[in-house]
Amino acid sequence: MKSILIALLALAVPAFAADKKLVVMIAGRPSHGPAQHEHNAGILLFKKCLEQNSADKVEIKHHLNGEWPPQEELSKADTIVIYADGGGGHPALQENRLEQLGKEMARGCGLVCVHYAVEPTTEKGNKEFIDWMGGCFETHWSVNPHWEANFKSIPKHPVSSGVKPFGTNDEWYFHMRFRKGMQGVTPILTDVPPDSTMNRKDDAHAGNPAVREAVKNKEPQHVAWAAEREGGGRGFGFTGGHFHNGWGSNDQRKLLLNAILWTAKTEVPANGVESVITEDDLKQNLDLKPGQGLPEKPKPGPKVK
Repeated sequence: MKSILIALLALAVPAFAADKKLVVMIAGRPSHGPAQHEHNAGILLFKKCLEQNSADKVEIKHHLNGEWPPQEELSKADTIVIYADGGGGHPALQENRLEQLGKEMARGCGLVCVHYAVEPTTEKGNKEFIDWMGGCFETHWSVNPHWEANFKSIPKHPVSSGVKPFGTNDEWYFHMRFRKGMQGVTPILTDVPPDSTMNRKDDAHAGNPAVREAVKNKEPQHVAWAAEREGGGRGFGFTGGHFHNGWGSNDQRKLLLNAILWTAKTEVPANGVESVITEDDLKQNLDLKPGQGLPEKPKPGPKVK
């Protein structure tokens, strides 16, 4: 009898492991100043937090410094998380990677993009990101000011489980380009930007007539959203994340961790993904930058005539 029980348990272990969802995380190269655009530290922090209480739900593979996952890994991913610089340098827009992602999205893989990673280029990736994620940053339409957002009301949705109203100063992009009629898109974080967000000249990222009119009219702007695709795929866009210390907010962090589970199509706990971090945790894995592990570049001296 004992041998039969051992055999049954041995069979059950691989079956349980097979139920885990594969989360593939991609961090971009170092960027910006100290404690800003900390892609590597951010991805490693998300991984650590998920492993605290969701190790039974997900297996996590991570790639740092712009490294792209092998095709074999992508083909098994249940969701892909990208935290990196966007625009022409977006890691997903290099070589044939957009095509690679397209194959995974077509089979129902999830996609989460954080901060600058929500911005492809208008010429390449715009259509795909709107399809896969429900919306994206579009140059000469969306803007990227720093401002104090106050999310007073959090809608009911699996990604907002256990998330309480919160506020934070960040580079919250807004006036995003969404699917027509917001089809399949659920706004998650919404606020009315102050007039001060328009104190810049019009250009690809700072302002345009359409967004100026929207701010003037006090139109609420969505800065994080969840989306569902025909065929079952899910996406989540989060425009904050410029400042690494923002992940010290339990509610901001929980929202993103919830979204990762949701896009991987695994159950989000009723109170959300609980995680505990310290100030030391936030300081771990920061990129080497001047003022943050690297010496400041010396200023050039006077020219010798």
